Amino acid sequence: MDELAAHAAALAARRPGDVRLRRVGVSRAGTPLWLLRVGRGARQALVVAGPHANEPVGGATVLRLAERVLADPRLTADADVTWNLLLCLDPDGSRRNEGWLAGPYRLDRYFRHFFRPGFLEQPEWLPDGAAAAALPETRALLRLQDELKPFFQCSLHGVDVGGAFVELTRDLPGLSRRVGHAAARLGIPREFGPYDTLYWPRLGPAVYRIPAPCEGAAAAAVTGAAVESTWHHPRRHGTLTAVVEAPMWGVAAVQDASRPADRDAVLRSLSHALRRDTELLERVLTRVRPHLLDVPDTARLLTPVEDHLLVCPGLAQAWDPDTADAVRPLPPLGTAHLTALRIAGRRIALRTAGLLHQLVLGAGHDPCGVLPELDAFIDAGCADYRDECGARWIPVARQAEYQTRVVLAAFELAADAPAEAPAGPAPARSGESDWGTRPAVPMHRE
Repeated sequence: MDELAAHAAALAARRPGDVRLRRVGVSRAGTPLWLLRVGRGARQALVVAGPHANEPVGGATVLRLAERVLADPRLTADADVTWNLLLCLDPDGSRRNEGWLAGPYRLDRYFRHFFRPGFLEQPEWLPDGAAAAALPETRALLRLQDELKPFFQCSLHGVDVGGAFVELTRDLPGLSRRVGHAAARLGIPREFGPYDTLYWPRLGPAVYRIPAPCEGAAAAAVTGAAVESTWHHPRRHGTLTAVVEAPMWGVAAVQDASRPADRDAVLRSLSHALRRDTELLERVLTRVRPHLLDVPDTARLLTPVEDHLLVCPGLAQAWDPDTADAVRPLPPLGTAHLTALRIAGRRIALRTAGLLHQLVLGAGHDPCGVLPELDAFIDAGCADYRDECGARWIPVARQAEYQTRVVLAAFELAADAPAEAPAGPAPARSGESDWGTRPAVPMHRE
């Protein structure tokens, strides 16, 4: 985090006429939220890096974007645009990932040092609407959106294992082709059936439309992200939002468009594996919990563990063809979809195991003798990713270059597209009277 801010400050010092660095708020721990502004045009573009603590590539991308924009007046003066680059939305959470960020970049190291806060502490989400936003990071972003009224907003995300894809609040014809070109040039797989977008409209290969808030029931909101968020909030200003996902470890099979030989057999296997892993991790948590009372900062690690374990049984049931919800059946699934579900189920389990591992280490000893079991679980899961799924590390420079190219492509298409009429404020809740009174569950955006 410090290095990112230092690079931005050096750029502003080198080009003071074109670049400004502005503090737009502070985090819960008092860390400044820095906005790097490039250009002096009347139209505003907003790029948000680091919305999820475990997805660091956006920081490298915004610095690369700043250099690229400075070198090309067509992106600033000629387009009458100012670029507003938020260096990191969750700096406190990002610091908690520094245990793996320093490298070496191995899956086992990543999951043992993984951190991402519980759902209610993720700053892009507005589970109770903008007016009730509790996090200072969220409030800072909302103020910025309402001040700038950007015509284009981009949120930079990372996929730990899988492929690249883009989510849009409205269609941008031509973007899918340009995403495909960038991914092919850089050797990055595209994800043709992401778990995130399972029920979302497909706008083209690896490009999906984000549903508007308040569609359907609470269950649909959990699996479809159809809740109010900072992606949808600026629609009242006519803003188009693009969410750009770049993988850290790529898996070629997420772009396999073939039909599986036996879809239901694969789904039963995935569902069974998720139930088995959940039961094991619940047993570990039950054994460990009594020994965590005096462990510093237990709540920050325990909350996402509980969130993950809360949602897993519902996912396993939804994926099981013998117990799936007839009211909301699974859509047609190809090999790419099934690969994404396999990755997602394993991801939730490994993240939970990694957080439990940190809780036990934080106690200073292993009072229940669970560390060997957790270590074996993490090692086996990472071996499955590596040996069975073929997960391969993608260098940070390639991740950042891919995101930069996609952001610029989306920006150019949005700048030329007819402006959308500003929308009225979205309803703050899902439309169900008990929404917000239930236990917090993690969003599907795992």
